[in-house]
Amino acid sequence: MKTNTILIIGVLSVILLAIGYTLVGTESPETYLETVEKERERQYKFIRFNIESPLTDEQKRNFGKLIYFPIDPDYKVRARMVPLENKKMVELPMTDGSMEKYLQHSYAEFELKGESIKLLLLQSQKDPDRRNFFLAFADATSGEETYGGGRYINLRQDGKNSITIDFNLAYNPYCAYNPDYACPLPPRENVLEIPIFAGEKDYKKDEGGRIREEG
Repeated sequence: MKTNTILIIGVLSVILLAIGYTLVGTESPETYLETVEKERERQYKFIRFNIESPLTDEQKRNFGKLIYFPIDPDYKVRARMVPLENKKMVELPMTDGSMEKYLQHSYAEFELKGESIKLLLLQSQKDPDRRNFFLAFADATSGEETYGGGRYINLRQDGKNSITIDFNLAYNPYCAYNPDYACPLPPRENVLEIPIFAGEKDYKKDEGGRIREEG
């Protein structure tokens, strides 16, 4: 069974975003919308055409589009990084029952829609850049509007003790498209009771909540 370590798409994504993605408050609303749309277009092209895409050849032939919540700038936040005193490796359960190791690095603390939130930031053993982080989370939309196994965001530290988190860039793991892939599930610290109405929706559901036909 194939294993999604998020490096194929993840490393490319954080590099592109580090080059073209400006910090909160330093860009116009129009520029911000264009930036998110360009990233979504890049994601679409990767899923639709790239040889490393999780889609089967048949899925690619019948592929329509990725479905997202409307872009909401309020879901782009500046978080304070609180490093863990005792950083340690943790095994995250995968969707196929196996385990994959990540380093527990720090917590990201921020306010979102009037809620105080703290999420665990992880680092992959396979990524040599120590400023890159992996955020896997689930929320009240998981299993409804969004994929039940949670969603991911690739992050890059952009301040001494801070990091920008944009939930508009949340994307589905490979296993949301193809069950032959195994993907890490969000740690319990990152299971939110509130809904995150931002980012990618479930691959197999349209905007009305109906299962999309792929044939």
